[in-house]
Amino acid sequence: MTNVDQPFDSKLFLTSLAGSKNHLQLAKNQTIFSQGDAADTVFYIQKGKVKITVVSEHGKEAVVAILGKDDFCGEGCLAGQEQRMATATAMTECEIMQLDKRAFIRALHDELPFSEMFVAYLLARTIRVEEDLVDQLFNSSEKRLARALLLLANFGKEGRPEPIIAKVSQETLAEMIGTTRSRVSFFMNKFRKLGFISYNGRIEVHSSLLGVVLHDQPQIEKKSPRKSKLH
Repeated sequence: MTNVDQPFDSKLFLTSLAGSKNHLQLAKNQTIFSQGDAADTVFYIQKGKVKITVVSEHGKEAVVAILGKDDFCGEGCLAGQEQRMATATAMTECEIMQLDKRAFIRALHDELPFSEMFVAYLLARTIRVEEDLVDQLFNSSEKRLARALLLLANFGKEGRPEPIIAKVSQETLAEMIGTTRSRVSFFMNKFRKLGFISYNGRIEVHSSLLGVVLHDQPQIEKKSPRKSKLH
């Protein structure tokens, strides 16, 4: 058990939980796990960015999340998933801890500070998924692209926003927001001309891009209930 008189260091705790043999160094484009693999470990991202993708029965691929430093992936095994529901791929060079499912569950039971930290993380992740769903349902592809770029640049997270270090292709951006590569190219050029982003070997996102997302947000609560009646 953790000494209650000492401040809880989640990173130090995860390091001890993973052990020296489970610290992974991954190259760009290296697969962490694949859809359909056995699910018996959780991964904690210490450095880099990871792309989560799913493939339909008809072979269509979609990007469902881009994860970064201090994010977890593969945690579905904790809820009883026996097979991976998605594929995780390193978008950059990554440093990742591999955590055994049984040890992770035991730690959640035994270490209250760790349990509180992980629950807070899951709640924040759930809120993000809900925001993504609203974004897909109510916002234009232009706003969805702007939001995706801001999230990739860590706007809205603790700490200072950073340029997008990972080289994200227009195809990946199109898969993230549910549109075509040509539409992404059109809006990227528009954002660059307006000074919202710049290219210099990588995409740099400026805070002015926030205006695209904040302008004319959908007023869901103002919808008339009479218009939603079924006939």
